[in-house]
Amino acid sequence: MDSLAGSVGVVRGMPRREAEGLCPAATVLVRDQDEEWRRFEQVVASIEEIVPRVEVVEPGLALVPVGGAVRYYGDEETVTSIIFDKLAAGGVDARIGLADGPFAATWAAHSASPSEPLIVEDTRAFLASLDIASLEHDDLVSTFRWLGVTTLGALADLPREAIASRFGDVGLAAHRLAHGEDRSVDPRRIPVELAVESRFEDPLELTDQVAFAARGLAVRLIDGLRQEGIAPHRILIEAESDDGEVRSRIWRSADPFTEDALSDRVRWQLQAWVEQSRKESGGIVRLRLDPSDLSGEGRQLGFFTDEAARVEAERAFARVQTLVGSDGVLEAVRQGGRLPSEQVAWSRWQEQVVRERDVSAPWPGAVPDPAPALVPPEPTRLEVEWEDGMPVRVRLGTRWVPVLTWAGPWRMTGSWWKGDQPVDRYQLVTSAGAFLCVVRASVTYLAAVYD
Repeated sequence: MDSLAGSVGVVRGMPRREAEGLCPAATVLVRDQDEEWRRFEQVVASIEEIVPRVEVVEPGLALVPVGGAVRYYGDEETVTSIIFDKLAAGGVDARIGLADGPFAATWAAHSASPSEPLIVEDTRAFLASLDIASLEHDDLVSTFRWLGVTTLGALADLPREAIASRFGDVGLAAHRLAHGEDRSVDPRRIPVELAVESRFEDPLELTDQVAFAARGLAVRLIDGLRQEGIAPHRILIEAESDDGEVRSRIWRSADPFTEDALSDRVRWQLQAWVEQSRKESGGIVRLRLDPSDLSGEGRQLGFFTDEAARVEAERAFARVQTLVGSDGVLEAVRQGGRLPSEQVAWSRWQEQVVRERDVSAPWPGAVPDPAPALVPPEPTRLEVEWEDGMPVRVRLGTRWVPVLTWAGPWRMTGSWWKGDQPVDRYQLVTSAGAFLCVVRASVTYLAAVYD
């Protein structure tokens, strides 16, 4: 958090409008995950020069098995210091935590200072001191607090049988984490027949080629695992360039990978590698996906869900996307806003949609229902005649039509500190249709058309 915004009370998670009210000079940026992955790839590559087989969890968080490195370098302090110095030399402000298991290590990193790694000697004692909120499960945490269980130590002291009986698998998993019973980071080997591989006569060098290859291979892998009734939590992505260099990366997800989630991660990884390969060698000629940490837990569908139809529809969209390009198939989701044009966020089909505005926020002053049927990408100029502040005629093409009835104005103020002018909104009904208009600086614009 910047010092200026933080000094006036802006904190992470605060609603955007509230934050802008406290600090009008602040600039709100939309999160760019593609850029985050590209930048973090350089960090992971630096770590892998010291310790191979790094697991990537999300931008800014990676799990590193250090058992082999400790045997090589002699002790844990030396290993963490070498990694810390390597990242610091590259300008990375890293927090490093070392503990038994991913859960404890992650919270050790959160607790570490920016200037020195934190090495946990007693994982059970370290976990016992953590607040119950470290489980990051809102419903479960709220219930535990209501019962007076405020730390992981207090949770660990409760009988496991009672926790399992009361909270089921979720509570049992939480109790095991409180005891420090976590999995190993080093992935086990997977039977070869579960992996999928593709070879390319023409090396992959373009972004669209990477996106199509990633989706096709991810679909093959998930379809094959689905036949076995399993899904992976971890994927080894391996790519070979046309000069024979082989690169690999392990991706991990708390939930079993789906086709969409896996496609995104493979695409992000390949794009980073392709950009590096352009400078050093050539494109990618072989791609392999190797799953591990398999889960047999299924997914409960709705009673009326037609899974076959959904799969066929997705395949049809994927086929169209290969013909018209990734920008030719878009999907929209609702987001917050006061004007209809602000209430839709667009993205490429099956890529992660970034909402700039929270749809659940109250949005006082939003245009009332019903919603319009047609919204132009940008408001267009509309000629309207006014008499004594009331709209009387609208010009449509070469003819003028009278206004039969109208509603408004609804005043909307923008970011005045950025120079945004207030606007008035009107709903006009004519014999040719109904329109939503925006009046700014005495000029009328068409914002939407009602059916």
